[in-house]
Order: sequence, then C-alpha cells, then structure tokens
Amino acid sequence: MTRIRVGLLGIGTVGAGTFTVLKRNQAEISRRAGREIAITVVADLDTNRARSIVGDDIEVVSDAQQVVSRDDVDVVIELIGGYGIAKTLVLAAIEAGKHVVTANKALLAVHGTEIFAAAARKGVIVAYEAAVAGGIPIIKALREGLVANRIDWVAGIVNGTTNFILSEMRDKGLDFASVLKEAQRLGYAEADPTFDIEGIDAAHKTALMSAIAFGIPVQFDKAHIEGITKLERVDIQYAEQLGYRIKLLGIAKRTDKGVELRVHPSLVPARRLIASVEGAMNAVVVHGDALGTTLYYGAGAGSEPTASAVIADLVDIARLQGADPAHYTPVLGFQSASLNAAQSSLPVLPIEEVVTSYYLRARVSDEPGVLAKITTILSEHGVSIDALLQRESDDVLGEGADQTDLIILTHRTREGTMNDALASIQSLPTVLGSVVRLRKEELN
Repeated sequence: MTRIRVGLLGIGTVGAGTFTVLKRNQAEISRRAGREIAITVVADLDTNRARSIVGDDIEVVSDAQQVVSRDDVDVVIELIGGYGIAKTLVLAAIEAGKHVVTANKALLAVHGTEIFAAAARKGVIVAYEAAVAGGIPIIKALREGLVANRIDWVAGIVNGTTNFILSEMRDKGLDFASVLKEAQRLGYAEADPTFDIEGIDAAHKTALMSAIAFGIPVQFDKAHIEGITKLERVDIQYAEQLGYRIKLLGIAKRTDKGVELRVHPSLVPARRLIASVEGAMNAVVVHGDALGTTLYYGAGAGSEPTASAVIADLVDIARLQGADPAHYTPVLGFQSASLNAAQSSLPVLPIEEVVTSYYLRARVSDEPGVLAKITTILSEHGVSIDALLQRESDDVLGEGADQTDLIILTHRTREGTMNDALASIQSLPTVLGSVVRLRKEELN
C-alpha cells in the first residue's frame, strides 16, 4: 500500500518527539498501520534548527501555508499552538482535503465546533488524542472504549504544572509563590504561567472531555474556572489533617438539570487513587453506568509521551485512508446530528446551580459564641455540617494571639445557597478577613 505522507507544522518539543519516535519505531508502527507513515516536509520559522533535527533528507520550509496546500501531503500535523495562525492553517488543510492531527487543546476548545463541522463537510478526519492529558489515551477511551456506557462523570488532574505545585506545597510546606518559581526553574511552568495556574489549560481539556462524554458541543465559554493562585498552604495542611488532599480538578458531571462543567481546587479523599497522583503526572477518573469507575494515569506532557498520542492518531488515519467517511469514528464520539439536540436537553449549568460539598475556613476572634453564630447561620440556610475542626491560635498565628481558625466540612448543598450563607457569615464582626471556601469531591 502507498505510504502516508505527513506535513509537520512546528518542530518544537512535541514536534521533535514525534519525528524521533516515528523514526525510531518506524518498522513497528508500519506493521500496526499496514503502511509506512513518513514525515516528508516540515514547516518551522527556525529552519536551521528544524534541519538539525530532521537532517537533510526531509524538506524544511519556513512557510506553513505551503505545506497545507501541497498535493504530496496526505496528513497535516499542527503543533504550532494558539488560536490565531493555527486555526487558519487547520481550516486551510481541511479545505484542501487533508486529514489533520493536532495537540492544540486551546484551538479545539474555542473553535472546535467550527473546525469539526468543516471536517465533516470535506469528509476528512480531525484527530486530537494529544490535546488532552498528553500520552494518556483518554480520548480513545471515552470515544470508543466506553461506548456502551452512559457516562455519569469525568474528573481529572489534567495540568501537570499545577499538580507539581500542589504536591510541592504539601510535601515541603512552601507557599505558592516559592513553588511557582521552582517550577519555572525546572521547566514545569512557563515564563508566563497564566494558562496553567489560573485553570484555563485544564478547562480547555475538560470542555473537550465533556463533549465526548455526554455528546454535546464543545462549550469552553460556559465553564466555571478557578486556578490555584489564591490557595494557601495552611488549607493544604488542614485538608491533610482531615484526610483529604487538594488537587486542581477538571470536572464534567451529568445531572438531572444539565451538565456541570468546572475547574477548581478540590478536596479529594486521600484514600482515592487520584489523590496519590504526584508531581507533573496526570490522571482522569471516569464513571460509567456499566463499567463503573476507571482510572487513566500517565505523563500528561513531554516530548515523547505526547508524541505517542500524535502517532496513535496517525496510525488510525492510516488504517482508514481510503475508507468511506461514513465509517470514520465520529469526532466527538456521537453522530453529529445528535449534538445540537443534546445541547438543549443537557445545558451547561451556571456554577450557582452546582450541588457539591464544601470546606470552609474562617479566621475568627477567639471569644465565646462565635462558633454558635456561624453554625446557626449555616443551619438557617439548610447547610448541614459534616465535620468541624478548631485550631488554637498558636498553631497558626503565634503564641498569645487572640484569633483562631474554624474549619468546617459540609454535606452537599447548592452553590447559590452556600453563597448566601457565606455572605451572612462574612458580615459577622468576629469573622476576620475573607472566609476561604473550597469544594470537596468524594468521587465515589
């Protein structure tokens, strides 16, 4: 059979890994694909660097637009990133009748609906396993392996930078700013880490997983997003004492009212496997009605781990090359005609309608009656207390201080109700500073 000719756009960390793994494992990959898969042209602005990676036998150009329009390219791999030129190139490749492989979660989370529709019209494949959780095959698991299940919820640690920071804060007792500097020094965090630490990267990935899990359009714009920048080490310590660990989770959950789509720091029981995921590793838990709970764990980033997912997509395309487009796996796992109908029957809920449990910490004056006033307010709002911990002032504030920390775990309640209760608690003159509120996910 004829070989698959691949045009690679961008040969940075992942691009170089893709070239290296494809070359090193060429024989094995060809046996699996049933034909040779070869990168025949590379586009990168730094042509000298590109040639130092791929050698003189492969054509290197600086203009990516040349690649997407060439007749001798069957598949385009987009590894440029971002929303701008990447979108233009992907749509141009689709219009030229070429299959596309991308690791660009931001592009698909924001413009996926448009891109997937264009691919459907042209009868080509857009494959994106590497866009979520690096080398972990979570897209294939949701879209194919769990196809018999009604997915109830998905929860994942899908950003290695934030997981590394939280692990270090807990293990070493350091504050956020100190660990962020260390993460940047080690290369886990970018010079501008905003997308990671503010939860945006995790939300891009969670929006994609929610679409595949529930058969709805990608709706990143409706996700509730909180990062880890305001997280204090004292709360990590208190959570540990209560039997929990704090993780930045991307959560997509089906409810009777609609879909919860949210990213935020969460208390997870220490006994859950996902609570033990440390450093820059990723993990995703999926609960389906037939199979129950499954965990997918592995490297969420890196040159060769991500290349593993990129090449898996190439193999899928090679196997399907020449097949009727009707036989392609649907891009979001559901037939496209059903997606719009699902959007109206499964709307993304505003955060005020989310029902979950909470961790609350209030720094208060150390005087009689304070606890009674706070518990009365919670009771009046119908918020049930699960556990309560009081830490004397010298534990956190120094000996002789006249303040103390109250830590409360609640049972499940509506977010809007909790907002009202916290507003009343915050107004008490004995409550000093802002009440810390974190959500608690049992994942059972």
